[in-house]
This record gives sequence, structure tokens and C-alpha cells, in this order.
Amino acid sequence: MPRPKSSASPSPRGLLISFEGSEGCGKSTQISLLSEWLEERKREVIVTREPGGTPLGEEIRHLLKHSSAGLDMTPETELLLFAASRAQLVRKVILPAVEAGKIVLCDRFLDSTTVYQGVGRKLATGPVQVINNFAVGELLPDLTFVIDIPAEEGFKRIKRRASDLPDRMESENIRFYQLIRDGYLELARSMPHRFVVIDGLRTREEVQNDIRAELEQRFAP
Repeated sequence: MPRPKSSASPSPRGLLISFEGSEGCGKSTQISLLSEWLEERKREVIVTREPGGTPLGEEIRHLLKHSSAGLDMTPETELLLFAASRAQLVRKVILPAVEAGKIVLCDRFLDSTTVYQGVGRKLATGPVQVINNFAVGELLPDLTFVIDIPAEEGFKRIKRRASDLPDRMESENIRFYQLIRDGYLELARSMPHRFVVIDGLRTREEVQNDIRAELEQRFAP
């Protein structure tokens, strides 16, 4: 006999929300505040980051950002290592969480590669897009916030972090920071349905209020 159909409804799909911006823009603070707010609303939240987010990804993160072995890394190698970390994160963490109805807040995602390696490192757009697509499969963010600050401000904020040694990206010059900012703004203009640019020079409370308002308008989480 055929099995009776289950009366249980499928779990609603979750959300993937990514946060982008140049070094020092305040992404981590805003992700933490948003996570607390969503949990207060009884939503299950996963916070992760790129590169990293898995045991393998964290090893790659160290190589990319802190290891002395990476000091003479070529742009092509950098691109492939970011993609490798992302591929692992998508399949082991993000996709299962979204399919289970959770909200994933990701500190950087594929758009970082488009900007940092494509614009900042001046790698050809075609290969960057192909590698990005291969790493993420069909998974794209439902919404991407770009926390925007002037390049000079990001540069100053990094220099003020006296207790931390700058990593490879944080050690770049002001010209690189300007390329990154311009790259993000151009990317946001090209995909207004997914990107929201937030003025990161205001107080963290004002920035957070804008983020929450956008989420409520689009998804009522």
C-alpha cells in the first residue's frame, strides 16, 4: 500500500544576510547587535565569517591573513584560497542552516572576492566570477549590507587598533582602501535589489536601526 502523505508542512527557508565593507567599517559590531535583536524575536541565528567558519576554513584564514608563509602570496593563490574556504563554509554551515529555517549572518561572502581580488588585486572579472560561482553553487545572499566609510576613515581606524597586529589586508595602503570602497559602491549600484549601502560614519545605534528597519520592511523576521 502507498504511504499516506505527511500532514507536516515543510520548514520555511531561512535567510542568508551578508555584511560587506572595507577594513574598519564596523561589520562585526553590527552583526553582533543584529544577532541579539533577532534572538530576542525568537529567531535561530547562525553567525559566521569569511574566510573561516569551519575548522578547515579557519586554517585557511590563518594562512591568508596571519601566516608568514603568505607574505609573498600571489593574487591568483589568494583568490583560490578564499574560494576554497567559502566552498567548505557553504556546504557545511550556511546551506544546511538556511534549509533548516535559520538566519545566517555572514561577515563577508562572495562579494568580498569580487571587490578585493577582482578590483583591489586587479584580477580579470571572468575568472573571478567563474570561481565565485563554483564555490557557492546556487546560493546567494538574500540581502547584503555594505557598511560604507571613507577610505581615510577605515585606514585611521585600523591604525588605532594598537592592541592588534594588522593582518595582510589591514596592512595595505590608502590607495588599496580607496579601490575597495569604490568597488563596493559600484557593485551595490549594479545590484540594488540585493545590496543596501549604510552610512557607517554615524553612531552604531543609528547604523543598527537602519539595518533592522530594512530587514523588517523586506522580510518581517
